[in-house]
Amino acid sequence: MAAARARVTHLLRLLQSAACQCPTHSHTYSQAPGLSPSGKTTDYAFEMAVSNIRYGAGVTKEVGMDLQNMGAKNVCLMTDKNLSQLPPVRAVVDSLVKHGITFRVYDAVRVEPTDPSFMDAIEFARKGAFDAYVAVGGGSAMDTCKAANLYACSPRAELLDYVNAPIGKGRPVTVPLRPLVAVPTTSGTGSETTGVAIFDYESLKVKTGIASRAIKPTLGLVDPLHTLHLPGQVVANSGFDVLCHALESYTALPYHMRSPCPANPIARPAYQGSNPISDIWAVHALRIVAKYLKRAVRNPDDLEARSHMHLASAFAGIGFGNAGVHLCHGMSYPISGLVKTYKAKDYNVDHPLVPHGLSVVLTSPAVFTFTAQMFPERHLEAAEILGADTRTTKLRDAGPVLADTLRGLLLDLKVDDGLAAIGYSRADIPALVKGTLPQERVTKLAPRPQSEEDLSALFEASMKLY
Repeated sequence: MAAARARVTHLLRLLQSAACQCPTHSHTYSQAPGLSPSGKTTDYAFEMAVSNIRYGAGVTKEVGMDLQNMGAKNVCLMTDKNLSQLPPVRAVVDSLVKHGITFRVYDAVRVEPTDPSFMDAIEFARKGAFDAYVAVGGGSAMDTCKAANLYACSPRAELLDYVNAPIGKGRPVTVPLRPLVAVPTTSGTGSETTGVAIFDYESLKVKTGIASRAIKPTLGLVDPLHTLHLPGQVVANSGFDVLCHALESYTALPYHMRSPCPANPIARPAYQGSNPISDIWAVHALRIVAKYLKRAVRNPDDLEARSHMHLASAFAGIGFGNAGVHLCHGMSYPISGLVKTYKAKDYNVDHPLVPHGLSVVLTSPAVFTFTAQMFPERHLEAAEILGADTRTTKLRDAGPVLADTLRGLLLDLKVDDGLAAIGYSRADIPALVKGTLPQERVTKLAPRPQSEEDLSALFEASMKLY
């Protein structure tokens, strides 16, 4: 009975949150449109788009039947060299062989893709004339496969045609794509649910990407058995990505405050701002992270914890894939792109690497201290979900309380002590700020606008965490 009452209370709070229309006196902020499509500068609607998701231990064995049902005759299987020798890829290959699916393997996916690595995969796809794709791996494999599918179906397009402005041209995707089945092996990116593909643009040393509902996978096969082979540090960094996906989408600028209002629905971005549906997925993902992340990191045999984190990744993906992320992610892209010599533990790579989840979470205490003056109720709610005692906390203290809660989690999981611990110094701040400025697709979704001076201060505050 107590659990049922708690669930009812939570749903009532969500309904109250969605219905309230006064940003000063409400629990959160107005979700009421109050706008029309004509003559308004801000949007008045949001759209939910998500891949079909199938969850279950051992569900990967069904991929051959899925492709058979789709009528696929010539399939591209994309993964990376490490995974190509591991059980997740073997499970996919066994299913394809069992069901008579003709396929070719591309195993040159780069962990943290670059524009040259994207182009290599795109050329493979264009030459192969495939009628379906399977991506096996983390976000790098899934994002690479999304790009390969898109550009193989748009053979005259140049890479920057679909890349987000201002780095690329940001053209809308109007060509039909081939079916893509995504089999995630990490519990972080949620890329099996989203229409986003991220890569390092080497000439500018920043991350950018392609964002379009059209490139989302047809089907995501979320199989928790694939998480059992992951080392603890990979699980931790993946989990930090889930954490920030949930926090950023829940605290993002509301969809009806985002501008411009699109003249045509095809121009409405994938990242639209927080909204009542994404909010539910983000909060649920945050609760799972709070309960299971530490267990999943510390015990590789804890199938319950790793299964829940695998689902949390998809849940957060549904949330942020439609609401968007903001400053932690915007600032993370130059942190990853400007890496000098740092190589993360438990990652078998031959190049310097700051894992995406680590690059995102290192700025989170500073970012949420900065953004909390807008919608402090949401920041305080997040702190409470993550374990803070907020019974006597005043709203004006929401930012510091959430920041301290995040620091406690990171310290408990032995995360590097800020940007200085991964090779950056104050002398690097101008370059880090410069790399953040082009990330307006996400930074403009922060609930609080930020100047270059603000970004500098946030990077400086993130040099040391403890």
